[in-house]
Amino acid sequence: MKYTIIGAGIGGLTTALAFEKKGIEYQLFEKAPELNEVGAGIWLAPNALQVLESLGVLEEIQSKGNPIDRITIGKPDLSPLSDSFQNVIEKKFGYTTVAIHRATLQKVLFDKIPAEKIILNKGFNSFNELNSGKIEVSFDDNSSIETDFLIGADGINSKVRKQLFPNSRTRYSGQTCWRGVADIALNSEYDHRGFELWGNQIRFGISRIAKGKVYWFAVATAKQHSKENKSLMKENLIEKFSSFHSVISELISATPVSKILKNDINDLKPMSKWYKNSICLIGDAGHATTPNMGQGGAQAIEDAYYLSNLIEVKPGENVFDLFQQKRQKKVNSIVQQSWNTGKMAHWKYGKKTRNFLLQNVPKRIIEKKMIELYELEKI
Repeated sequence: MKYTIIGAGIGGLTTALAFEKKGIEYQLFEKAPELNEVGAGIWLAPNALQVLESLGVLEEIQSKGNPIDRITIGKPDLSPLSDSFQNVIEKKFGYTTVAIHRATLQKVLFDKIPAEKIILNKGFNSFNELNSGKIEVSFDDNSSIETDFLIGADGINSKVRKQLFPNSRTRYSGQTCWRGVADIALNSEYDHRGFELWGNQIRFGISRIAKGKVYWFAVATAKQHSKENKSLMKENLIEKFSSFHSVISELISATPVSKILKNDINDLKPMSKWYKNSICLIGDAGHATTPNMGQGGAQAIEDAYYLSNLIEVKPGENVFDLFQQKRQKKVNSIVQQSWNTGKMAHWKYGKKTRNFLLQNVPKRIIEKKMIELYELEKI
């Protein structure tokens, strides 16, 4: 039985590597002619790291990323509203969250997959379910293949999903995000600490992702598709965050404007089904979430873990229904919680009440919720 994976993002690459380790026949197709340095930083929480450890790439990822031992939601002046030291998490799982450049993570995964099993510069066009039970997959260059199972891992704007579930739709959060990586050496107090600072309908995140490299993101309430003069972007951001700690303007200033990415924050309205017959969606293609919990990539990686293990246990069978049963409740909860967190962070009114609640959530409750989020079910 052959699986065809569309998309060489984090979910597609992790799934391919998991299939490779388990001897599951597959081929992966990616529309880009090469894997360029895309995106900025990503947090890999212990749920993702457990999967990556099982695939034999954890040590390399840890060596190329940066461990986060303390996670702080704070005020613009860096003073904490919620401060979570990760000692309990490290004791439970053996490691804490790792911050790393997305491109670095993708390259680690890409390099572990046999070259002949990844076809680049091959954009998906459409699929056709044949009477034989096979699926014909057509590409933008007018070529086609036949496969037993098709896995759409082609992101929030998935072409596979748009054909499979044409009524699916993305949702705009009401917020726009700027992201960048600054080549800068901050004080050692920032080395293993992740910050997200909440201001007046704006927020700013900081985490070191490698020696001399700091990932940052800025979020503001904005109209969808709002235009901005690229040449003035840095000046506008520095002005927008002028009431924040001086380290914010340092980070923005140290980032070339050509390297600052601006995107509206969207998620995918939760769907009742992720699969139909022998076609299944994983990662952002099936359950894109806003980035407010740092779990988008982690949930795509979890998908790879559960899907590959179910196929290994039930070789030759269609496991997509079982896969959805295993994953959907947790994923939908994360999508909703992340959506709510983003809204709360940008409250126009009631900020004092919000801050008071954040400051007074018992530590044991935070730790309990983190452990529940990070645990994986054995199959």
